[in-house]
Amino acid sequence: QVQLVESGGGVVQAGGSLRLSCAVSGSTSRVNAMAWFRQAPGKQRELVAGITSDGTTRVSDAVKGRFTFSRDNAKNTVWLQMDSLKPEDTAVYYCNAANKGYAFGEGPFRYWGQGTQVTVSS
Repeated sequence: QVQLVESGGGVVQAGGSLRLSCAVSGSTSRVNAMAWFRQAPGKQRELVAGITSDGTTRVSDAVKGRFTFSRDNAKNTVWLQMDSLKPEDTAVYYCNAANKGYAFGEGPFRYWGQGTQVTVSS
C-alpha cells in the first residue's frame, strides 16, 4: 500500500505563491510516475503537472510557466511550486502516484491523497 498526504494549501491573493508538498509513505518502491491533479467544483479533475515513468516532467498549458513540479530522488516527497496564482487556479489539489508500469491518473494501481484546498482571491 502507498499513502499520500498533501499539505501547503491555503488562501492567497491573486499573484501570490504557494508551495504544495506530498509526503509518500508505505510501499514507496512500487511507485514510479507521480503527478498533481486539481478539481474545481463542477469540473473534471485535471492534470496539473507530473513526472512520467521515463522521467519526463509534464505541465498543463493552464499552469505552464507558473507552476513547477519536482520530486526527490527517493520518491518520498513531491512538490508543486505555484507562482503567479490566478483565481482560476482555485481548486482542491491532489497528489497522485502510479505503480511501476502504469501512468499517473485514474484507475487501478494508482494512489491518491485526500487533497488540499487552494483558494485564490481577486
